[in-house]
Amino acid sequence: MNLRFDGRTVIVTGAAHGFGRAIAQAFAVRGAQVWGCDLLADELEETRRLCGENCATRRVDVSDAEQVKAFVTEAERAAGQVHVLVNNAGGVLGQVGRPLETIAPPDWNAIFAVNVSGAFYCSQAVAPAMKRARQGRIINISSRAGLEISLTGIQAYASAKAAQIGLTRQLAHELGPWGITVNNVSPGFVRSNPTTERQWQSYGEEGQKRLVESIALKRLGAPEDIAHAVLFFASDYAGWITGQVLSVDGGK
Repeated sequence: MNLRFDGRTVIVTGAAHGFGRAIAQAFAVRGAQVWGCDLLADELEETRRLCGENCATRRVDVSDAEQVKAFVTEAERAAGQVHVLVNNAGGVLGQVGRPLETIAPPDWNAIFAVNVSGAFYCSQAVAPAMKRARQGRIINISSRAGLEISLTGIQAYASAKAAQIGLTRQLAHELGPWGITVNNVSPGFVRSNPTTERQWQSYGEEGQKRLVESIALKRLGAPEDIAHAVLFFASDYAGWITGQVLSVDGGK
């Protein structure tokens, strides 16, 4: 399957490292014009360097609807149309698992703001132009935490990723009449950024072994495995697939 995206414009949120950087690079090397955003300016600049001339980056807080709108408008004016949106921004924001009764409202709300509201605002911003073009691809990056439980024990993260999957299914039906597909990639555990690296180290040797043994393929995946699933959903091969959740986890 030789996937090319020449002449297409792709927005990738959370592009500073991990899945977002791998996704941005995967599209750029296949000819797409990539617009990446994140809050981590230095790491975002490294993504731009790695992607080369086919990439533009901006510092954007996806939980701020006005910043999102301005970013999407700039990309549309420069490119004429955004063909693909990858809602990858998310995560636990440095939080760790704590008892339910100790969770403060700002901690709960912050995780929902980036993982759910961010995906909503970005989808909302690209929808009008995609409707006019009667085509588009929206791909959300969730987690196995949204399908089962979070290994981190963070209640807001599991709940937010489940909500994002619900948003995926709802938007698939709303936007389908305009030829816009909305799908979701659900990664298993991947050592992809400082947060997941700390999580991996916290398991210790025995915990790491148990985790790997629980995977059918008996190995951890890489950010590129997630990027490849995104490429498929963004491609013409997935033109009659929408509202779906694809688990990319090595088999559980």
